Amino acid sequence: MTAAENVCYTLINVPMDSEPPSEISLKNDLEKGDVKLKTEALKKVIIMILNGEKLPGLLMTIIRFVLPLQDHTIKKLLLVFWEIVPKTTPDGRLLQEMILVCDAYRKDLQHPNEFIRGSTLRFLCKLKEAELLEPLMPAIRACLEHRHSYVRRNAVLAIYTIYRNFEHLIPDAPELIHDFLVNEKDASCKRNAFMMLIHADQDRALDYLSTCIDQVQTFGDILQLVIVELIYKVCHANPSERARFIRCIYNLLQSSSPAVKYEAAGTLVTLSSAPTAIKAAAQCYIDLIIKESDNNVKLIVLDRLIELKEHPSHERVLQDLVMDILRVLSTPDLEVRKKTLQLALDLVSSRNVEELVIVLKKEVIKTNNVTEHEDTDKYRQLLVRTLHSCSVRFPDMAANVIPVLMEFLSDNNEAAAADVLEFVREAIQRFDNLRPLIVEKMLEVFHAIKSVKIYRGALWILGEYCSTKEDIQSVMTEVRRSLGEIPIVESEIKKEAGELKPEEEVSVGPAQKLVTEMGTYATQSALSSSRPAKKEEDRPPLRGFLLDGDFFVAASLATTLTKIALRYVSLVQEKKKQNSFNAEAMLLMATILHLGKSSLPKKPITDDDVDRISLCLKVLSECSPLMNDIFNKECRQSLSHMLSAKLEEEKLSQKKESEKRNVTIQPDDPISFMQLTAKNEMSSKEDQFQLSLLAAMGNTQRKEAADPLASKLNKVTQLTGFSDPVYAEAYVHVNQYDIVLDVLVVNQTSDTLQNCTLELATLGDLKLVEKPSPLTLAPHDFANIKANVKVASTENGIIFGNVVYDVSGAASDRNCVVLSDIHIDIMDYIQPASCTDAEFRQMWAEFEWENKVSFLNTNIIDLNEYLQHILKSTNMKCLTPEKALSGYCGFMAANLYARSIFGEDALANVSIEKPIHLGPEAPVTGHIRIRAKSQGMALSLGDKINLSQKKTSL
Repeated sequence: MTAAENVCYTLINVPMDSEPPSEISLKNDLEKGDVKLKTEALKKVIIMILNGEKLPGLLMTIIRFVLPLQDHTIKKLLLVFWEIVPKTTPDGRLLQEMILVCDAYRKDLQHPNEFIRGSTLRFLCKLKEAELLEPLMPAIRACLEHRHSYVRRNAVLAIYTIYRNFEHLIPDAPELIHDFLVNEKDASCKRNAFMMLIHADQDRALDYLSTCIDQVQTFGDILQLVIVELIYKVCHANPSERARFIRCIYNLLQSSSPAVKYEAAGTLVTLSSAPTAIKAAAQCYIDLIIKESDNNVKLIVLDRLIELKEHPSHERVLQDLVMDILRVLSTPDLEVRKKTLQLALDLVSSRNVEELVIVLKKEVIKTNNVTEHEDTDKYRQLLVRTLHSCSVRFPDMAANVIPVLMEFLSDNNEAAAADVLEFVREAIQRFDNLRPLIVEKMLEVFHAIKSVKIYRGALWILGEYCSTKEDIQSVMTEVRRSLGEIPIVESEIKKEAGELKPEEEVSVGPAQKLVTEMGTYATQSALSSSRPAKKEEDRPPLRGFLLDGDFFVAASLATTLTKIALRYVSLVQEKKKQNSFNAEAMLLMATILHLGKSSLPKKPITDDDVDRISLCLKVLSECSPLMNDIFNKECRQSLSHMLSAKLEEEKLSQKKESEKRNVTIQPDDPISFMQLTAKNEMSSKEDQFQLSLLAAMGNTQRKEAADPLASKLNKVTQLTGFSDPVYAEAYVHVNQYDIVLDVLVVNQTSDTLQNCTLELATLGDLKLVEKPSPLTLAPHDFANIKANVKVASTENGIIFGNVVYDVSGAASDRNCVVLSDIHIDIMDYIQPASCTDAEFRQMWAEFEWENKVSFLNTNIIDLNEYLQHILKSTNMKCLTPEKALSGYCGFMAANLYARSIFGEDALANVSIEKPIHLGPEAPVTGHIRIRAKSQGMALSLGDKINLSQKKTSL
């Protein structure tokens, strides 16, 4: 273990700019100064020793002039000083002066002040010299009987560390602590004593636990946590003990402390897979989520519930708790709600789907009464999607859900209304028996729809699925009502001409004083007419859309009118009625065309929309059977194909998920019997406490790839040349939000290098957390220096710097070796993710940064192979279904999506083709457009794609 990896007890902030004082001035201050001066001098001595200075001449001065002082600050500083000062001679023997120090600490261990006793005991935990500790043992034992709990609990810790390091000094420690534990009343002392017994003598710890197992619920939470850890370790090492302690774990689920409940639930799941145990643990997790106010805690515990669900045998138990899980929806946080709804949807079955739908319907109605808020809209969307999925999986539920959801088509939030519309479109196509109900509800809410996009979709559904004469006439009535008075152009001109009529209200308000840009006052008369505002409000919705210049809805209306007119002709035999209906439909289209060509709308009609409406007019005037087929049959077939492809894709992904979760055991796999397993093999079972500690420290062991190039050696960056006086190389360890640089520094000279400092700086969104401390390197010596860099966003970062040092005995300035740059790879932060097509399009429209990358020098000749290569090198996920990419036609377009660990989205659109005229061996050409919210993300991904154009053949 290198010096940098030793356990660090005390962190001291060192001001780098101060000039180091001389030994003589320090000696003078320590001898003759007052308490304040001695305190400052002692601090400087500590800092100098930490920087590698030896200062042997000051040791006796401190013992004579500082050690006898009773000032608490000085006593605290002395504890730090004795911790870091060299206590042995070069040949390893203890310094004579230390006997005096030892005597001083024996006195401190008998001091009447409990703080001095306790802090001295804490200091003794850090001593590694048995000769110093031996004379102090009687005093340490005596501290176990001190009246103050602070002294007693630190005495237990001191005995534990001494027993662990030098067992011969206190061989009866477990017995001593066991007796102490039986008589002790203070919770913190009991916790420390019990912790020591767990690690030093587990049998004694179990004996103690057996005697008080019924009182465990009355203990303090710190002791309960240690008891949970003991039971976990004992039961994993010796499964036969489970029956003895599992009741205790059940009792701890009722603890008043959330931390104990969480640990007890986690332990119970690992000890037993019985349905009652899983149910109790899951119930405990749900209570924790509801009662804890911190959203991070809620998300962590939700993750534990999701982990439980992943186990096939536990899923059935959790299905009975779906209604309890839905109680979590009372939390206002969107992320918690999203996870909860996903979990409930995964667990829903035919037994509980009805109750689930009732709860979700109530939640949807609740969102309607809440004041508008961004998260309310998103939550409503989530609820709509969940109900949609429930209705697709359980068609019987659709009839209950649709009437409630269709009220939201008139919602101001377009995204939620679009989700409802998508759901209605799928339901009306799949469930024939619901068509009359859906059409009836659609006609009810049609006039109230506020968004043009939703209006277009509603028109399409009505045009496609109105099959009776009455429904068709209702649609025509609604369209006429929504268009207002026709011809539109004439009626609008009349309105404009007669704008101020006698019945209009004209109000005169008080004159208003306004301040101009120059700071002077201007007076404005408040003669106003309420007519224009009223005119805007009274304008029917479709007329409003057209006058705003949105003629795409007119093209959609023309198609709908054509479909219902052709269907009306086939339903009604009377020629007069047929012609009358067709004429009305053609009149509406003609008046819209006339409006588009006039100057009334804000934007003129586009040529595409003119062509579409003209085509519909032509179809209605000719009524050919071919066109009838195209309008009334082919459109529905296209929708049917799209929905079946979507369903097939969903089933395929569900099948993949279930295959992942099902644990497959090969016929020739060995069977592991717990009773026959050797003790050393038992350790292969992962220790949850150890794993959580490693995860907190960022030391989780990732499975290394079989390829040696992908191992740790691949992440070592050489920073200086082999001929430089100081050789340096760094291993770059990337955690989620920070980077740890482990730099190996080697002194290649025959001189001692003093104040050898690693100076680093960063480019990009990286921030150096702390400056590495200076080192002293002996000739041909080496050391490891660790540096932490915080990462704030996803973009390529560069770390650069140099190593500076002084050569001992040389009079020259400081020497400097410049280091090579370390480039931080963006791929460490990007993870594949998925989103719906609608979300992709919305983000594509919103994101302002675009980076277009063209392929000029790739050597890949196959389109599919190129796409897979891009996916692999950018860590993105392809959203375009496999079915759409299959086959070969010489070109390909695909959408890719990824999300960074900082929550930044990255979108990419790949458009590639194979130039056939250049022969079969011609490389792929085309471009990729990348869009992101931040410039750094778009540029970094573009650079990554540019670098990985060519496929390397290994």
